[in-house]
Amino acid sequence: MATLAETPLSVLDLSPICEGGTIADSFRNSLDLAQHAEQWGYKRFWLAEHHGIPGVASAATSVLIGHVAQGTHTIRVGSGGIMLPNHPPLVIAEQFGTLATLYPDRIDLGLGRAPGSDRATAHALGRDPTTADSFPEHVQQLRALLGDAQPGQKVKAIPGAGTHVPVWLLGSSTFSAQLAAAMGLPFAFAAHFAPRQMQEALHLYRTYYHPSADWPKPHVMVGLPVIAADTDEEAHRLATSAQQSVLGLIRHEPIRVPPPVDTMDGLWDESEKAAVASFFGAAIIGGPQTVKRKLEEVLAATGADEFILNSQFYHHADRLRSYEIVKTIASEEVVH
Repeated sequence: MATLAETPLSVLDLSPICEGGTIADSFRNSLDLAQHAEQWGYKRFWLAEHHGIPGVASAATSVLIGHVAQGTHTIRVGSGGIMLPNHPPLVIAEQFGTLATLYPDRIDLGLGRAPGSDRATAHALGRDPTTADSFPEHVQQLRALLGDAQPGQKVKAIPGAGTHVPVWLLGSSTFSAQLAAAMGLPFAFAAHFAPRQMQEALHLYRTYYHPSADWPKPHVMVGLPVIAADTDEEAHRLATSAQQSVLGLIRHEPIRVPPPVDTMDGLWDESEKAAVASFFGAAIIGGPQTVKRKLEEVLAATGADEFILNSQFYHHADRLRSYEIVKTIASEEVVH
C-alpha cells in the first residue's frame, strides 16, 4: 500500500459564500485557492454542483470550472460532481467537450445521481424527480457521447465527441459503488458528509470491479473534511464555522458560512449535536501532527488511491493555511 507521501491529494471546493462577503469574493477565493493548490502540488481541483444554498456559489459548475482552468496551468480541474439527473447527457457532453478542448488533458467529469438541491429547487430546474432512476443509462449515454463517434450515430456532441473526458462516479452509498464497479470506472466516496457506508461501499466496489480499457484496476478516491491549523485548539475553534453551517442544513435553514465561535454550547441541542457529529464522522480536525496521524489511519483503513479534501472556513487565509499544512505534512516536510 502507498504511503501518505505517495498518495495524491486533491481539493473539493463549493466556492463558499461567507457572512459579510459577496459571491464575487467567493469566485475570487476559489481561483486563489486553486492557484495555491497548484503551487503546493495538489493533483485535482473539483467543484461541486449545489443549488439554492445561501452558502454555496458553485451552482453553475461548468462555468466555474472554466474560470478556474483559465486561471491555472497544470492542476486538473473538474466536477465533484455534476448532478446528472439535473441535466440532459448531451448538454453535459457539450459543456465538458468544450472545456476539454479549451484545456486539453486537464478536465475531469465526476457524476452524482442526487439532485443537489431541495424538492422545490429541483422542480424549478425542470427535471423529473424520477430521472435519478435512469442514472445508469444516462451515464452510458454520456460516455458514448464523449467517445469516438460511431458510423450511423444520429446524435453527436459537437464539441464533445472524441474528447474522452475521464468520467468518475461519486456516491455516499453502495449503489454508485456497484455501478462504478460494473462500468469499470473510478469511484469517489463522499465521506466528507456521509461516511457511514464507506467501508461497505469500497468493499463492494473492489470485489465486483470489471476492468476497463482506461481503468484496468479499481481506483478509489475518498473525500474527507479536513480542518487543519497550527494547533489542535485553534483547529477545533475554526471548525465551528463548518459545524454551524451544517446545523443550518439540519434545521432546513441554510446559512452563509459564519465566523467561528469559542464554543457551540448553547447553539445546538443534544440531538442536533449528534446529527452534526454524524455528518462529520470522518472529519480530521487538528494541528499538523494530529492531521498527519489521522490521515495515515484513514489511508490504512481504506487503502485509498487518492484523497480529496473539503475544508470550510470563514476566513480565506485560514482555508489556505489548512491546505498548506496538509500538503506539507503529507510530503513529510517540517511544518514551522
